[in-house]
Amino acid sequence: MREIMLAGSYWLHSIATVVWIGGIAFILLIVIPSAKQVLGVEAGKLMGDISKRFTPIANYSIIVLFITGAVLAALNKQFSGIGNFSNGWSSGLIVKHVLVLGMAAVHFYRGLILAPKIAKTEPAAEKASLQKLSLNLVKVNFCLGLMVLLFSGIISIL
Repeated sequence: MREIMLAGSYWLHSIATVVWIGGIAFILLIVIPSAKQVLGVEAGKLMGDISKRFTPIANYSIIVLFITGAVLAALNKQFSGIGNFSNGWSSGLIVKHVLVLGMAAVHFYRGLILAPKIAKTEPAAEKASLQKLSLNLVKVNFCLGLMVLLFSGIISIL
């Protein structure tokens, strides 16, 4: 039974990771440049709609990551408790979790605070500034996501 839970958790954890980090990569590297090239100044409207569609999917992915991550940690023989730096695996896992919490904080700040503020802002210059901040936060999240993947690889060989 333990092996089935482990396999299912790894599978769901991988899917959630691909959806969240892969979605960020797709938006940053493909959608935004293409939208700007094809739509010009109207690209913001498209990005708003894409964000409305992607955000709930990212939210579910985050929930799945937290649940499956807890299961995977609890079932791992090297796990020595929360806040315990007794081995390299635990230390790497803690760093990874701090990075993931940072990603979640940025994601929810953008969705719950920044996006409504952008929608309410009238002066075009101020709106553009907030949109630039939002885009920069997406870039930060992408970098954090890459670091999470790096630490996943590191702890997998410990």
